[in-house]
Amino acid sequence: MALRLIIGNKNYSSWSMRPWIAMKVAGIPFEEAVIPLYEPDSREKILRFSPVGKVPVLIDGDIPVWESLAILEYLAEKFPSARLWPEDAAARAHARAIANEMHGGFLPLRRFLPMNMWRPVIKRELTPEVAANVARIEAMWRTCHDRFGSKAGGPFLFGQFGAADAMYAPVVARFHTYAVDLVDDARAYMNAVMALPAWAEWREAALKETWLLPEDEVDWPTVRRV
Repeated sequence: MALRLIIGNKNYSSWSMRPWIAMKVAGIPFEEAVIPLYEPDSREKILRFSPVGKVPVLIDGDIPVWESLAILEYLAEKFPSARLWPEDAAARAHARAIANEMHGGFLPLRRFLPMNMWRPVIKRELTPEVAANVARIEAMWRTCHDRFGSKAGGPFLFGQFGAADAMYAPVVARFHTYAVDLVDDARAYMNAVMALPAWAEWREAALKETWLLPEDEVDWPTVRRV
Protein backbone atom coordinates (compact mmCIF):
# COMPACT_ATOMS: atom_id res chain seq x y z
CA MET A 1 0.00 0.00 0.00
CA ALA A 2 1.37 3.41 -1.03
CA LEU A 3 2.19 6.05 1.52
CA ARG A 4 -0.39 8.84 1.62
CA LEU A 5 0.43 12.39 2.65
CA ILE A 6 -2.46 14.61 3.74
CA ILE A 7 -1.53 18.27 3.26
CA GLY A 8 -3.08 21.72 3.27
CA ASN A 9 -3.06 24.37 0.58
CA LYS A 10 0.35 24.50 -1.06
CA ASN A 11 0.13 28.26 -1.14
CA TYR A 12 -0.19 28.59 2.62
CA SER A 13 0.76 25.39 4.42
CA SER A 14 4.44 25.67 5.33
CA TRP A 15 4.27 22.62 7.59
CA SER A 16 2.87 20.53 4.73
CA MET A 17 5.71 21.60 2.48
CA ARG A 18 8.35 20.14 4.77
CA PRO A 19 7.68 16.38 4.48
CA TRP A 20 6.38 16.79 0.92
CA ILE A 21 9.59 18.30 -0.45
CA ALA A 22 11.72 15.85 1.54
CA MET A 23 9.89 12.90 0.02
CA LYS A 24 10.01 14.34 -3.48
CA VAL A 25 13.74 15.07 -3.41
CA ALA A 26 14.50 11.69 -1.82
CA GLY A 27 12.41 9.86 -4.43
CA ILE A 28 10.07 8.31 -1.85
CA PRO A 29 6.82 7.45 -3.67
CA PHE A 30 3.56 8.67 -2.15
CA GLU A 31 0.05 9.80 -2.94
CA GLU A 32 -1.07 13.22 -1.78
CA ALA A 33 -4.46 14.54 -0.70
CA VAL A 34 -5.01 18.28 -0.32
CA ILE A 35 -7.50 19.57 2.22
CA PRO A 36 -8.08 23.33 1.83
CA LEU A 37 -7.39 25.19 5.07
CA TYR A 38 -9.43 28.01 6.62
CA GLU A 39 -12.72 26.53 5.42
CA PRO A 40 -15.62 25.91 7.85
CA ASP A 41 -15.23 22.15 7.56
CA SER A 42 -11.42 22.00 7.26
CA ARG A 43 -10.79 20.77 10.79
CA GLU A 44 -13.56 18.18 10.56
CA LYS A 45 -12.02 16.77 7.38
CA ILE A 46 -8.52 16.67 8.83
CA LEU A 47 -9.74 14.96 12.00
CA ARG A 48 -10.55 11.92 9.87
CA PHE A 49 -6.80 11.42 9.57
CA SER A 50 -5.21 13.25 12.53
CA PRO A 51 -6.26 13.35 16.18
CA VAL A 52 -5.09 16.96 16.46
CA GLY A 53 -6.94 18.24 13.39
CA LYS A 54 -3.83 19.65 11.73
CA VAL A 55 -1.83 18.89 8.59
CA PRO A 56 0.38 17.31 7.46
CA VAL A 57 -0.40 13.70 8.25
CA LEU A 58 1.38 10.70 6.78
CA ILE A 59 -0.70 7.55 6.42
CA ASP A 60 1.23 4.27 6.15
CA GLY A 61 -1.38 1.53 6.09
CA ASP A 62 -2.97 1.68 9.53
CA ILE A 63 -0.22 3.93 10.92
CA PRO A 64 -0.94 7.68 11.04
CA VAL A 65 1.98 10.01 11.73
CA TRP A 66 1.31 13.68 12.36
CA GLU A 67 3.65 16.63 12.95
CA SER A 68 6.16 17.46 10.22
CA LEU A 69 9.26 16.57 12.20
CA ALA A 70 7.78 13.27 13.39
CA ILE A 71 6.96 12.41 9.78
CA LEU A 72 10.55 13.11 8.73
CA GLU A 73 11.85 10.90 11.53
CA TYR A 74 9.46 8.11 10.53
CA LEU A 75 10.56 8.35 6.91
CA ALA A 76 14.23 8.32 7.89
CA GLU A 77 13.69 5.03 9.73
CA LYS A 78 11.57 3.49 6.99
CA PHE A 79 13.85 4.58 4.13
CA PRO A 80 17.42 4.65 5.51
CA SER A 81 18.86 4.70 1.99
CA ALA A 82 17.26 8.13 1.46
CA ARG A 83 19.74 9.53 4.01
CA LEU A 84 17.36 12.18 5.30
CA TRP A 85 19.75 12.63 8.21
CA PRO A 86 23.55 12.77 7.76
CA GLU A 87 25.49 9.57 8.33
CA ASP A 88 28.18 11.26 10.43
CA ALA A 89 27.13 11.31 14.11
CA ALA A 90 28.19 14.91 14.75
CA ALA A 91 26.47 16.17 11.61
CA ARG A 92 23.35 14.16 12.41
CA ALA A 93 23.16 15.58 15.93
CA HIS A 94 23.60 19.10 14.57
CA ALA A 95 20.95 18.54 11.89
CA ARG A 96 18.43 17.29 14.43
CA ALA A 97 19.15 20.24 16.73
CA ILE A 98 18.51 22.88 14.08
CA ALA A 99 15.45 21.01 12.79
CA ASN A 100 13.99 21.08 16.29
CA GLU A 101 14.94 24.74 16.65
CA MET A 102 12.85 25.45 13.56
CA HIS A 103 9.99 23.28 14.78
CA GLY A 104 9.68 25.10 18.09
CA GLY A 105 10.97 28.59 17.37
CA PHE A 106 11.18 31.64 15.14
CA LEU A 107 7.58 32.67 15.94
CA PRO A 108 8.12 36.39 15.17
CA LEU A 109 9.39 35.51 11.68
CA ARG A 110 6.62 32.99 11.02
CA ARG A 111 3.91 35.46 12.05
CA PHE A 112 5.35 38.55 10.34
CA LEU A 113 6.31 36.82 7.07
CA PRO A 114 3.53 34.29 6.45
CA MET A 115 3.86 31.57 3.84
CA ASN A 116 2.36 32.77 0.56
CA MET A 117 3.87 31.24 -2.57
CA TRP A 118 1.98 33.24 -5.18
CA ARG A 119 2.23 36.70 -3.64
CA PRO A 120 4.45 39.01 -5.76
CA VAL A 121 7.78 39.82 -4.15
CA ILE A 122 7.13 42.61 -1.67
CA LYS A 123 9.62 44.28 0.66
CA ARG A 124 8.71 44.40 4.34
CA GLU A 125 10.66 46.33 6.92
CA LEU A 126 11.53 43.86 9.65
CA THR A 127 10.82 44.37 13.32
CA PRO A 128 13.77 43.93 15.69
CA GLU A 129 12.44 40.51 16.74
CA VAL A 130 12.13 39.32 13.16
CA ALA A 131 15.54 40.74 12.24
CA ALA A 132 17.01 38.75 15.13
CA ASN A 133 15.37 35.58 13.78
CA VAL A 134 16.82 36.26 10.34
CA ALA A 135 20.30 36.82 11.76
CA ARG A 136 20.12 33.57 13.70
CA ILE A 137 19.05 31.63 10.61
CA GLU A 138 21.81 33.19 8.49
CA ALA A 139 24.39 32.22 11.10
CA MET A 140 22.94 28.74 11.39
CA TRP A 141 23.00 28.12 7.64
CA ARG A 142 26.59 29.39 7.42
CA THR A 143 27.78 27.18 10.27
CA CYS A 144 26.08 24.11 8.84
CA HIS A 145 27.48 24.55 5.36
CA ASP A 146 30.98 25.58 6.45
CA ARG A 147 31.30 22.80 9.02
CA PHE A 148 29.45 20.00 7.23
CA GLY A 149 28.01 20.83 3.80
CA SER A 150 31.17 22.02 2.08
CA LYS A 151 33.05 18.95 3.27
CA ALA A 152 30.34 16.71 1.84
CA GLY A 153 30.61 18.50 -1.50
CA GLY A 154 27.05 19.73 -1.86
CA PRO A 155 25.25 23.10 -1.77
CA PHE A 156 22.87 22.17 1.04
CA LEU A 157 23.27 22.41 4.79
CA PHE A 158 24.86 18.98 5.16
CA GLY A 159 25.83 18.31 1.56
CA GLN A 160 22.83 16.59 0.04
CA PHE A 161 19.28 17.82 0.59
CA GLY A 162 17.83 16.23 3.72
CA ALA A 163 15.42 16.61 6.61
CA ALA A 164 17.10 19.75 7.97
CA ASP A 165 16.84 21.45 4.57
CA ALA A 166 13.19 20.42 4.35
CA MET A 167 12.50 22.07 7.69
CA TYR A 168 13.91 25.36 6.37
CA ALA A 169 12.41 25.21 2.86
CA PRO A 170 9.39 27.37 3.83
CA VAL A 171 11.80 29.88 5.36
CA VAL A 172 13.47 30.12 1.96
CA ALA A 173 10.04 30.85 0.48
CA ARG A 174 9.38 33.55 3.08
CA PHE A 175 12.76 35.22 2.57
CA HIS A 176 12.15 35.27 -1.18
CA THR A 177 8.55 36.52 -1.05
CA TYR A 178 9.32 39.40 1.28
CA ALA A 179 12.69 40.35 -0.27
CA VAL A 180 14.62 39.88 2.97
CA ASP A 181 18.16 41.25 2.78
CA LEU A 182 20.62 38.40 3.27
CA VAL A 183 24.35 37.82 3.19
CA ASP A 184 25.75 36.20 0.06
CA ASP A 185 26.15 32.69 1.42
CA ALA A 186 22.55 32.61 2.66
CA ARG A 187 21.39 33.80 -0.74
CA ALA A 188 23.43 31.07 -2.45
CA TYR A 189 21.79 28.46 -0.23
CA MET A 190 18.35 29.84 -1.08
CA ASN A 191 19.15 29.66 -4.79
CA ALA A 192 20.15 26.00 -4.45
CA VAL A 193 16.87 25.15 -2.72
CA MET A 194 14.75 27.09 -5.22
CA ALA A 195 16.55 25.37 -8.12
CA LEU A 196 15.21 21.98 -7.05
CA PRO A 197 12.63 20.46 -9.43
CA ALA A 198 10.53 19.62 -6.36
CA TRP A 199 10.47 23.30 -5.44
CA ALA A 200 9.22 24.23 -8.91
CA GLU A 201 6.57 21.50 -8.74
CA TRP A 202 5.24 22.74 -5.39
CA ARG A 203 5.22 26.39 -6.52
CA GLU A 204 3.50 25.58 -9.81
CA ALA A 205 0.75 23.73 -7.97
CA ALA A 206 0.42 26.59 -5.45
CA LEU A 207 -0.08 29.11 -8.25
CA LYS A 208 -2.97 27.05 -9.59
CA GLU A 209 -4.85 26.93 -6.31
CA THR A 210 -8.02 28.98 -5.97
CA TRP A 211 -8.53 28.76 -2.21
CA LEU A 212 -7.69 32.21 -0.90
CA LEU A 213 -7.72 34.10 2.35
CA PRO A 214 -9.90 37.25 2.16
CA GLU A 215 -6.90 39.57 2.25
CA ASP A 216 -5.45 37.87 -0.83
CA GLU A 217 -8.55 37.94 -3.03
CA VAL A 218 -8.04 41.57 -4.07
CA ASP A 219 -4.64 40.82 -5.61
CA TRP A 220 -5.58 37.50 -7.22
CA PRO A 221 -6.20 38.74 -10.81
CA THR A 222 -2.86 40.57 -10.83
CA VAL A 223 -0.98 37.62 -9.44
CA ARG A 224 -2.49 35.26 -11.98
CA ARG A 225 -0.94 37.33 -14.76
CA VAL A 226 2.59 37.13 -13.32
